Amino acid sequence: MGVFCTIVPPHVLDRLAHSDDAELTDLARRTLEHDAQQRARRRLTALPGHTSSFSGTASGHPDRTVYDAGHEDRLPGREVRAEEGPATPDASVTRAYNALGATFDTYLAAYGRHSIDGRGLPLKASVHYLRGYNNAFWNGEQMVFGDGDGKVFLDFTLPLDVIGHELTHGVTQYSANLDYSGQSGALNESVSDVFGSLIKQYSLGQSAEQADWLIGAGLLAPGVSGQALRSMKAPGTAYDDPRLGKDPQPASMSGYVTTADDEGGVHINSGIPNRAFCLVAQSLGGNAWERAGQIWYDTLTGGALPADADFATFAAATASAARARYGEGTESQAVTAAWTEVGVAPAALPRQTTGERQRTQPSGDVTGA
Repeated sequence: MGVFCTIVPPHVLDRLAHSDDAELTDLARRTLEHDAQQRARRRLTALPGHTSSFSGTASGHPDRTVYDAGHEDRLPGREVRAEEGPATPDASVTRAYNALGATFDTYLAAYGRHSIDGRGLPLKASVHYLRGYNNAFWNGEQMVFGDGDGKVFLDFTLPLDVIGHELTHGVTQYSANLDYSGQSGALNESVSDVFGSLIKQYSLGQSAEQADWLIGAGLLAPGVSGQALRSMKAPGTAYDDPRLGKDPQPASMSGYVTTADDEGGVHINSGIPNRAFCLVAQSLGGNAWERAGQIWYDTLTGGALPADADFATFAAATASAARARYGEGTESQAVTAAWTEVGVAPAALPRQTTGERQRTQPSGDVTGA
């Protein structure tokens, strides 16, 4: 399996592909076709079980390079800014460069992780990809940003949490190896939403109470009836627009969507674990990247989470991680209460040998959508 993870779900683009606006329809269809081709290509070329090949020395500072794709399909494009290099007047370049740094800083300061692979992997990003491209993606090696169509989507470098979301697919790639289908795929998406939001909160110095818990706020163009792509606090309320349709995310298992589309609805059902995390963070209060984020990070990187984990298994893993770090107290109770609220009953974790844990943790075969 390969790695190709986009921020805009296929169901949103499919809705735009059937709009009354001929230009929007054309751009949405081209984006869908491009993403499908890239996803298929990554599945064919990516090696299963790969680990980071970076052999440098991890430092306390990021190693960032930003490229200009020049509205073409060749990556990475022309180098326009390197680490500690001079700034450019291109706002997209500046935003991408700063967001790569913010992601690196959050993972290092909050969790002691050196870049997305834990070993100091250099961070690369390309801006101005294709023309009117309505997406941003992580392809297993770098970030890529479209400029949007200007009618529904603006420049994809605008929301910091979008960049944090996509880079976190890289963290998952080098840690938990969550399969990208069904509930494990929804967990893969949810984990990226969780840490994308935490990266924004950390950068802004926001508490759990102050945070908006939106993914992609600022991405939708003026005139679109919506706040963002997703709401972690209130799944299903992010947008309700004639062109985009209504946000289909469920807030609990009672609304779980069974579908063959989008690898089993990974971008839709992720609303359930998203809300569970938000409930934990709000219950504990303070900075969400601390206790709540630490529990989720321990779960993701601890090596005991099976690649095909469903919601019940992940719930049990978070409860176990909370007890392991904080004991039988407030944190553990908050985790259990949150999963109960969204209708997920924790399941017994499968027993793993040391060898199985070692194989699971560094593996990198994830296919994103």
